[in-house]
This record gives sequence, structure tokens and C-alpha cells, in this order.
Amino acid sequence: MRKRTSFTLAALAALAFAVPALAQPQAPAAPFQPVSALVDLPDFIPGMGSLYVDPATLPAGPFLAYDREGHLVSTIYMVPLAAMTEHQNFDGLAVGDGEVDHVDIQYNAGHPGVAEPHYHVVLWYVSPEAAAALQ
Repeated sequence: MRKRTSFTLAALAALAFAVPALAQPQAPAAPFQPVSALVDLPDFIPGMGSLYVDPATLPAGPFLAYDREGHLVSTIYMVPLAAMTEHQNFDGLAVGDGEVDHVDIQYNAGHPGVAEPHYHVVLWYVSPEAAAALQ
């Protein structure tokens, strides 16, 4: 039997104060944890970076992505396809302190940590060229 996860938008909105500023090269503070410590994923994912998440907000996130120098490059939401087909709203989602440069929406059939089909909604704080260089 598949367990359904409920999202609490209040918890997501509260994270707006926990997201570190773009200019600060560092990992985010608790309750954020490295995704690689929670599920079977590498410390650095090419094209995404090093991901951190508050486990209480899974599966949607926000996931905070950092480059190899420790700069915040994006905020990622992993929105289950079922939530979209059920017409769920996601309002007041937390983002980093930087200005969003561009947004990508990518389908994913599932991976460790978010096994069900979902969309990655990626709010990039860096240029498309810098995002493409995350290797």
C-alpha cells in the first residue's frame, strides 16, 4: 500500500526565514540536512548541485541546491504528479534571498527520496550558462 504524504504550506512558508542568502557560501542551518545523508543519492548531482532539505517537508521540499563553492544556486520543489492532477495549490513557497534569474520545470519518473513521478520546479539564482556548468 502506498503511503500518501500531506504537505503543510504553513511549514513551507515558515522556511522562508531559514533559507540562507545567495551571497553566503555555506550549507543551510538546521532543520536542513544533506539529501545524500537521507537517501541513496550522491553528495553532488551534476546539473543540480549539492542538495539540502528539511525532512519534514518531503517530498515537495524546498530543496536548496549549492554549487561546489557553497553558493546557493537554486531552490527546487519536487511536486508529485498526483498533486498536480488533483489540482492542489502550492502557495507562499519559500525561496532564497537572491533574485530569480530563470525557472525550469522538468519531469522526473522518480528517484530515491521521491519515488513517485513528479516535476522538478527549479528557481535558478544563476544564469542558464552557470546552471549548465554545474558539473
